[in-house]
Amino acid sequence: MKSVDDHLGEILATVRTLAPLELELERALGTTLAEEITSPVPIPPFDNSAMDGYAVRAADLVDASETNPVTLPVVDDVAAGDGQIHAVGPGHAVRIMTGAPMPAGADAVVPVEWTDGGSVAVVVNRSVTAGNAIRRVGEDVSAGDVVLTPGTIIGPTQLGIAAGVGRRRVLVRPRPRVVILSTGAELAEPGTPLGDGQIWESNSFTLSAAVREAGGEGFRVGIVPDDAAVLLDQLDAQLLRADVVITSGGVSMGAYEPVKEALGPLGTVRFERVAMQPGMPQGFGVVGEDQIPIFTLPGNPVSSFVSFMLFVEPALRKMRGLPAGPPETITAVTTAALRSPAGKRSYLRGRLGIGPDGAKTVAPVVKQGSHQLAALAMADALVVVPEQVTELPEGSEVEVIPL
Repeated sequence: MKSVDDHLGEILATVRTLAPLELELERALGTTLAEEITSPVPIPPFDNSAMDGYAVRAADLVDASETNPVTLPVVDDVAAGDGQIHAVGPGHAVRIMTGAPMPAGADAVVPVEWTDGGSVAVVVNRSVTAGNAIRRVGEDVSAGDVVLTPGTIIGPTQLGIAAGVGRRRVLVRPRPRVVILSTGAELAEPGTPLGDGQIWESNSFTLSAAVREAGGEGFRVGIVPDDAAVLLDQLDAQLLRADVVITSGGVSMGAYEPVKEALGPLGTVRFERVAMQPGMPQGFGVVGEDQIPIFTLPGNPVSSFVSFMLFVEPALRKMRGLPAGPPETITAVTTAALRSPAGKRSYLRGRLGIGPDGAKTVAPVVKQGSHQLAALAMADALVVVPEQVTELPEGSEVEVIPL
């Protein structure tokens, strides 16, 4: 059998980082930045008020207090976006709104809460220091500053700063487009009646959601019967919109394995046994003129999902231009004894917790079968038991992949 690490290594050596393209900001969420973004101007580009209030000269309010309020005539109003020139002379005030440019001569803003809110004259009952409630030019970003670097995942705040420095389009590596096909004559669409010997199909829903959570775009094609010719036709039709293809089912050692039957003769997809549990039967390769990576995952729901976490998600990270490797792990103490078959790396489903001493714990779920999806849905971690270990007593330290 092939090791988990060797299988992942071959996958990462095969998949290619997606070429960058320019996208409108509205379409860039979840992509990976492929350029350096700098600000052409200082941000903010001018001194402005941080609050609604009154632009003043601080020297005029040195003695202002609750018992000794100071009254200043209000000579002007300045709203946000006002492009006119305004000024404040000694002993005067200008009413100003949040974001409005500071008038010449003013060196402080008195918040409206410190006043009587007057529009002709304002009574101020607190002193202020120079610079109070003023956002200075370049306080956030200086002209020429780098605000985003290549390799940054574009989230809401990254979109915000790109727009804030005037960018309308950005050069990014796109979200990988992943087509998901489930095979099996026994499968029925959720929401339809079950025939004799049928089960509702769940893998494509799990996998397409996992793709989206991993930063890709998942396209669920639906169910393909146990027919190699139909599978090849579906595959040909889907390759036009795919950066990656995932199939589930049809890769075991028995008869009626349509994925192996369809893809084996191509010579570009290898079907192997990987030393892991669940998920031993695995296939990976490339298909089509564009050499699109294809993952042929086992059909049992837990096996399919664990395989995605170990092999597909790291590949998607590489395609997105991000560091790629085995899933990150944490250390926890198991609350029960664990067993694992010799020669296989086990990924037991578990739930994380905190022990009395504050240390992380992990409790294996009761049902560990590769078909037991309900138990997987209750888990929030995979407990890793190495190939050479067959038993671990309660209280052992283990590596855990958080889900």
